[in-house]
Amino acid sequence: MYSTKPILLIEDDQVDQMAIQRAFEQLNIKNELVIRENGEDALLYLKEFGKPCLIILDLNMPRMNGLEFLDIIKRDKLFKFIPVVVFTTSQQIEDKMRAYEKCITGYIAKPADSKKIIEIFKSINDYWSISEGPLS
Repeated sequence: MYSTKPILLIEDDQVDQMAIQRAFEQLNIKNELVIRENGEDALLYLKEFGKPCLIILDLNMPRMNGLEFLDIIKRDKLFKFIPVVVFTTSQQIEDKMRAYEKCITGYIAKPADSKKIIEIFKSINDYWSISEGPLS
């Protein structure tokens, strides 16, 4: 990653959380992976600890889903430029369109295969290792 700041993972599924943590370990990604299980808890994290270098966001979560979370942070001048990659099981075109309307950086469908998860996060890490983010 271009930054040593933490990466915020907003994901309610513990199996997916563990798969992503394993991918970070296998890829030797040095950024701290901060996990919050819904949009409300993620907002509290942002207000307390500030901007991560990247947000990885599921859409289907309890209490506050990913699209509701995006509505809030993309209206906030402190948080609107944080890169957000949606990582979700949703294949609904409406979800994709709404997410891109909120200026996300990317939309990736969750694979069932853990090897594919590692490949995806290798690509994300490679990209953000050469691309300077808006917060660098």
